[in-house]
Amino acid sequence: MKVLLVNGSPHKNGSTNRALQEVEKTLQASGVETEIFWIGNEPVGGCIGCGGCRKTGACVFGGVVAEFTEKAKEADGFVFGSPVHYAAASGNMTSFLDRVFYSASAETFRFKPAAVVTAARRGGNSAAYEQLLKYPGISHMPIVSSQYWNMVHGANAQDVEQDLEGLQTMRALGRNMAWLLSCIEAGKDAGVNPPAVEPFQRTNFIR
Repeated sequence: MKVLLVNGSPHKNGSTNRALQEVEKTLQASGVETEIFWIGNEPVGGCIGCGGCRKTGACVFGGVVAEFTEKAKEADGFVFGSPVHYAAASGNMTSFLDRVFYSASAETFRFKPAAVVTAARRGGNSAAYEQLLKYPGISHMPIVSSQYWNMVHGANAQDVEQDLEGLQTMRALGRNMAWLLSCIEAGKDAGVNPPAVEPFQRTNFIR
């Protein structure tokens, strides 16, 4: 079993990464393979709705989005982490996830557990957390929770060390993710198949 943890911060070793590291070490202690994927600090352009990915099976702009999507195909679970900028996920993380979820095949994420993590100096965590939940929530992904909303506080990694409750929340998240992955594997071994998916019914409200 492997979990991809996405660091959506422009700072590779900042507060978001520190939160993900706490989840990662807990997953590893449970025997789960992990990888922290940093999206980098170069600008990530947003999705332009060109539809090219429907023809090629991948985002036509490639780059970090294509790199991650290839890795995602082999992953069993995901943790998407972002710093809080103006009570929202970072601009790069938002553009990244827009393109990833729009261009990837449904099978890339369907029925794979996901969690989201946010890091803020002071406020805006809840708003950004709810924003990030929209991506797994539209993709048939079981959402993994913790003892509290998955967030830490601190302007940098050193500050996060003082957020003992936040770090404990990350560890609980890691254990819950590992448990759910094990349950899914046990279900497969017992012949429990994922639920059937109906053909998508696209309805526009303005006709």
